[in-house]
Amino acid sequence: MTAGNPGANQTAAERTARPDDDMDVRRPWESQLPLGARPARNAILGAAMIGYAWLLGGSAPFSTRALLGVLLPGAVLGVIAYARPPERIPPPEAVDLAGFSYWVICIALLFEWEASAVRDSGAGHPSLTDLVNPLITPHPIKTAAIVVWLLAGWALVKR
Repeated sequence: MTAGNPGANQTAAERTARPDDDMDVRRPWESQLPLGARPARNAILGAAMIGYAWLLGGSAPFSTRALLGVLLPGAVLGVIAYARPPERIPPPEAVDLAGFSYWVICIALLFEWEASAVRDSGAGHPSLTDLVNPLITPHPIKTAAIVVWLLAGWALVKR
């Protein structure tokens, strides 16, 4: 019926030749609803994460409970990352040497600070851990730091 209208045939042929851009292609394990569409599930997961962080924040530093409390989420996130590996992005054509050198200098300075703190081991030259520990000693602040750590781990697994 479109013999008199060649443009209609061309448009139909173009539609069949190119993939449909409007199609929503998802992996089988991805939910069909956006993240905000499940507020009850998100509230339960958030409350569980904050409760876990509160319990972990109450443990003594360098204790077995603290060690297991850190290893458990790490193992869970490791299993999730292994079971659902992220899509790999292609490597860049070239590395920005100036930006790379800034990162290397910062990391080298942090290592040097820690190494000299271990060598000197005096109150005059504290390690970075000695500087941060008094800041996160209060239980609510330690809990908030653990929540941020858990969210950062989830963001790395999710990407």
